[in-house]
Amino acid sequence: MRGFWPVYKRELFAMFVTPLAWVIIVVFLVIQGLHFSLLLGHFARQPDVVADHGPVQAFFGGTIFLYLPLLILCPGLTMRAFAEERRSGTIETLMTAPVSTTGLVLAKWLAAVTTYVAMWAPTVLYMAVIRKTGDLDWNVVGTGYLGVFGVGCSYLALGTLMSAMTRSQLMALVLGMLVTVGLFVIGIGEMVLDDGWARDFCSYVSVWSQMDDFSKGIVDLRRIAFDTTMTALPLFATVRIVDAWRWG
Repeated sequence: MRGFWPVYKRELFAMFVTPLAWVIIVVFLVIQGLHFSLLLGHFARQPDVVADHGPVQAFFGGTIFLYLPLLILCPGLTMRAFAEERRSGTIETLMTAPVSTTGLVLAKWLAAVTTYVAMWAPTVLYMAVIRKTGDLDWNVVGTGYLGVFGVGCSYLALGTLMSAMTRSQLMALVLGMLVTVGLFVIGIGEMVLDDGWARDFCSYVSVWSQMDDFSKGIVDLRRIAFDTTMTALPLFATVRIVDAWRWG
C-alpha cells in the first residue's frame, strides 16, 4: 500500500478538475431526478399500491432507470484510470515512483468509488421528500444504498480492469459496458429459465434480484459475498497486469 495516499489525491483531483466527473454526475442526477419524479407521479395516482410496493422500493431497483445509468456511467468513471496513463506515457513515471502496485490500483479504484458515492449523495434529498409526504423506513433506505454501493464497487473494479487492458479510453469504456451489460443480461435468465441449476446461477448473478432484496430491507450475505468477490477478483487481476508492466 506504499504511496497510496498521493496517488489517490492525484486521481481524485484529476476527476474533478476535468469535466468527466461533473458530466457523469449531472447526467446521473438528471436521469434519477426524472426517475424519481415519474415514480412520485405514479404513486400519487395509485396510492393503494404503496402498501405493496412503495416508492423507496421502486427507486432502488423496481425500474430499469436504476440500472441503465450504472451500466454506462460506472465504466465511464474508470475508463481513463490506466488507459490514459498509457496513452500519454505517464505510466512510466508511475512505474518508477515509490508506490506499490497494490497501492496504485486501489488508489485509482477508490478515487472512482469516492466519485460514485458523491454521485449518489444528492439522492438522499429524494428520501427527505418522501419523508415529508408519509412514513419512511430509514432501515430500508440504508439497505437500498448498501445495495447500490456494492453493485457500484464491483462495476468500478471491472471497469478498472478493462482500463488496464487497453491504451484507449473509448475501448476501455466499450469493454466495461460489454462486461456490465453481459452480467445484467445473464441475470435476466432467472426470469426466463425453468427451475434448475442454470436459473439458480442466473438468480445469484442477477443485479435485479439483488436490488429487489436490498430495496425491501433484506440483507442477504450471499449477495454481499458476490459483490465482494466481483470486486476483489478484477482488482487482483489488475494488480497482476500492472505488475507485468513493471517487471516485463
